[in-house]
Amino acid sequence: MADMGNLWEDLRKQARQLENEIDLKLVSFSKLGTNYSSHIDYGNESAPLINKTSSEHMFDTMAMEIEQLLSKLQDVNDRMSDYTQNISMSSPSAALLHTLQRHRDILQDYSHEFHKTKANISAIREREDLLGSVRRDISAYKNSSGLNRRTDMYLKEHDHIRSSEKMIDDQISIAIATKENLQSQRKVLGTITQKMNSLANRFPLINTLMQKINLRKRRDTIILASVIATCVIILLLYAFH
Repeated sequence: MADMGNLWEDLRKQARQLENEIDLKLVSFSKLGTNYSSHIDYGNESAPLINKTSSEHMFDTMAMEIEQLLSKLQDVNDRMSDYTQNISMSSPSAALLHTLQRHRDILQDYSHEFHKTKANISAIREREDLLGSVRRDISAYKNSSGLNRRTDMYLKEHDHIRSSEKMIDDQISIAIATKENLQSQRKVLGTITQKMNSLANRFPLINTLMQKINLRKRRDTIILASVIATCVIILLLYAFH
């Protein structure tokens, strides 16, 4: 009977020791949950929500330790229950049953507190992951929008340059055609001039008339050349504006 009494006291001692350890762990575990909430910075998109590497590792490690302690305490309570049943023939005292029930209540309270705190921290972690994902998506969208705007600007600039090049090509073609036309007219006028000179040598009055015609022709040529040069310069300035 003395051995049975020693067994009961040993079980009670183990239960109290485990309860003290669980109580300390739960306090630290609850503080960890508070730190999760306080470390979240919703106003700063550039800063991380929490230090995942250390906090998540601490959370997982502490949760595993508490689960192991609760499992051990449950085992001790089961052994205490078996003890009360084994001495049922001796009608266990109400004090033993009361002590067993008290340890069971403590285990239930600790288990409830642990699972509640664990659920709260898990919810904070999920919310943090969601916020981090949303912020990454927003940042990616902003970067993509900026890239699209720059691409559109480059494309518009490229189209403007192509249009300017086409306009310049058209003006060069017009200038070449005008040059060829003037060269053709020059040949015709040269032939007429030769014939008129020949007649002027024969008739002095005609020679005087030819000199006046040549002077007017030179003036008209200078005026036409000036007009063409002015038009080309204006077109070039408009194309590169």
